[in-house]
Amino acid sequence: MLHRLFETEDSYSGLVLRLSLALVIFPHGAQKLFGWFGGNGFAGTLQYFTDTMGIPFFLAFLVILAESFGALGLALGLLTRVCAIGIGSVMIGAVLMVHWPNGFFMNWSGNQPGEGFEFHLLAIGIALALVLHGGGRWSLDRLIQQRLE
Repeated sequence: MLHRLFETEDSYSGLVLRLSLALVIFPHGAQKLFGWFGGNGFAGTLQYFTDTMGIPFFLAFLVILAESFGALGLALGLLTRVCAIGIGSVMIGAVLMVHWPNGFFMNWSGNQPGEGFEFHLLAIGIALALVLHGGGRWSLDRLIQQRLE
């Protein structure tokens, strides 16, 4: 089981997918964890998720961890599958709780009440590919895999 967690091919596709997802998700995590990029920071995000959205504390905490530390894990290729499951789960939750009523498209022209779920669908697809195939070339998972063999 442990071997399967770190197993990955020596492919560039895993590298490209995990770095792309990490690059897109990390700023969202940094908003939630540190308050960077105009975010509310850890306490503000927890309060918003629990009080306004009604998300249980533990799940709100996991969302912040998935988007911040999960993105860093993807960038390093460390526990890629775990990080991808976390980020994919956050994206599914965001679609179901917030974005589904706004339809598919993002709100480019500003005439919808909010953003659609097209961005989230892409993130879910990338996360699923990483769960299935691992982090690829230049990942710490690959180094760990080689040590386990």
